[in-house]
Amino acid sequence: MSLRLRSVVAVGTVAPLLTLLPSAAFADSSGSIDHVETNEGQTQVLFSVSNLAKDQLLDPGSVQVSVDGSSLNALAQRASDNTGAVRRTSVLAVDVSNSMAGPRFAAAKQAALTYIDHAPDDVYIGLVTFATNVDTLQEPSRDRASLIAAVTNLQLTKQTHLYDGVLRALDASGTEGQRSVLLLSDGRDTTSRSLETVTEGLENGDTQVDVVALDQAVYPGSPLQRIADASGGSVTSIRDLADLNALFAREADELAKQLVITFPAPETSGGEGNMAISVQSDGVSYTDDAFVSFPEVAPRQSAEPPTYQPAVPARFAVDTRWLIAGVALLFVGFAGVLGFGMTRLGRVAQSPMQQQLALYTADGMRASAHHPVTQSGGAQLKQSAVRIAEGLVQTRDFEAGLAQKLDRAGMSLKAAEWVLLHAAIAVGGAILGLLITGGSLLLTLILFVAGTVIPWLFLSFRASRRMKRFNGALAQTLQIIAGALQAGLSLPQAVDTVVQEGDEAVATEFRRAMVEQRLGVEIEDSLDGVADRMDSEDFKWVIMAVRIQREVGGNLSELLLTVAATLREREYLRRQVQVLSAEGKMSAYILGGLPPAFFLYLTVARPTYLDPMTHTSLGLLMLGIAATMMAVGAFWMKQTVKVEV
Repeated sequence: MSLRLRSVVAVGTVAPLLTLLPSAAFADSSGSIDHVETNEGQTQVLFSVSNLAKDQLLDPGSVQVSVDGSSLNALAQRASDNTGAVRRTSVLAVDVSNSMAGPRFAAAKQAALTYIDHAPDDVYIGLVTFATNVDTLQEPSRDRASLIAAVTNLQLTKQTHLYDGVLRALDASGTEGQRSVLLLSDGRDTTSRSLETVTEGLENGDTQVDVVALDQAVYPGSPLQRIADASGGSVTSIRDLADLNALFAREADELAKQLVITFPAPETSGGEGNMAISVQSDGVSYTDDAFVSFPEVAPRQSAEPPTYQPAVPARFAVDTRWLIAGVALLFVGFAGVLGFGMTRLGRVAQSPMQQQLALYTADGMRASAHHPVTQSGGAQLKQSAVRIAEGLVQTRDFEAGLAQKLDRAGMSLKAAEWVLLHAAIAVGGAILGLLITGGSLLLTLILFVAGTVIPWLFLSFRASRRMKRFNGALAQTLQIIAGALQAGLSLPQAVDTVVQEGDEAVATEFRRAMVEQRLGVEIEDSLDGVADRMDSEDFKWVIMAVRIQREVGGNLSELLLTVAATLREREYLRRQVQVLSAEGKMSAYILGGLPPAFFLYLTVARPTYLDPMTHTSLGLLMLGIAATMMAVGAFWMKQTVKVEV
């Protein structure tokens, strides 16, 4: 297992390479403990020295290791010679924005190729680029040919997604062994992601990020400096592009000189201790120490198969077995209800007259529903389901209101059929949500509520739109009737003219009125039924005027033309009011819909972000208060923008 350790200088650090720059030359005889991990009672340490000459190597035979002052027997080897000891991973994160165009981009590609050529064969190298998009062009591997091809084919694009590139490189580095990222950039981040998100991810990980800044001023607190500090890395500012290639070459050479030191886990197992390492090179000793926690070394026992703890299910999650059982029981129950309806309800033949009356009268519709024509197969199954739903509708005593709403919407469905379809959409949405979310009860409940509310909103919207079309075409309809009366036609004949030439909403309702008139209903009564179905106060006044004219006499065509002119003026005024109040209505829709929509987005995109609101008493109380205030505000805004004409 890997031990948590933040060393002063890690593998791939660019700080030692400051010796390449005349303004930053220095000498340092200290070494660096780069990585520590313990596996099967053996502790392995990666150790390096940053200021060695190009041909100078560390002496593996001179290694001395002590923990809390107690010397330990240790074996040292060059890491590149012992490829199976500790995995070493290095990720190149390269800025490919348009600001890198020209000599910078050519120098960056050449430096990356030099790094690949000088790095030991056992090092896993990956390549991440960032600009408009962040791409992992090469996962960490030892396939140098693919990596070289990826670097050679790099292309420039717009923007600089620096922070996203750092996070992608952090993910690409993996979780095993010693990991480092070499970041090359010449600009600032151009996205909305916060720097704190990046630094937090670096602080919680074990990957060191060393930064090479091209033509940038790096100062304490600058973004690049904060990225390096958060990971324990360092920053090098490059002004002369000629130094870039040498910098990357020296960076790769450090990997070749790194030692892997192996020794048995110290006797302070399970505790903490100060580990000190000393290595010589050309008679000079290089030392470093670090305070580390050693894991508990279990006593040797006979080999036993490993045991695995089941994963703890996430909140609002359902076990797969219960999920399958619930869906199966739901379908079994639904099939049982349909089967009960098929076996318990009888079948009686319906006469042709009853079928005709069922199209126009509520009594006929109810009678035809209880006495259907003999059917078979799928039609019987559908009819049985409709009967069951119809029984539920009648027990709730809202069949008449629902049937009227369906009439206003121009839908041919019966009330029971609509209820059955509505229930199927709600339940189907819930089942779909349960399946696609893997058992999330919260999203399932949201889809169930959506399946319950959206069909009803659709029905209300369609009914409202059809009623507006009816009232909008009423003035033109009265003008057609008046013209037909002036031509010598009777009122029923004039109404039939509207059926042939009027608007769809008006023609459909007047056709029904004509059918009722032919069955013996007075024309005024049938038209009054149209006014009731469409809830049109204007048409009710028209029918009242027709009744008065029938009783006292007068010129009906002139009366209808006068009423048509009045209705046309009212419609013009109504539309003016709609235009003036449109801004307030749109504001009400946006202000009322934005918080719930954003809540649903977070529920899907980042569910853990809402945990304090959905899993604590205070959060639920705040949600309840917010919902109440939203409802009051929506009601208030609706009353504010509502204008009666």
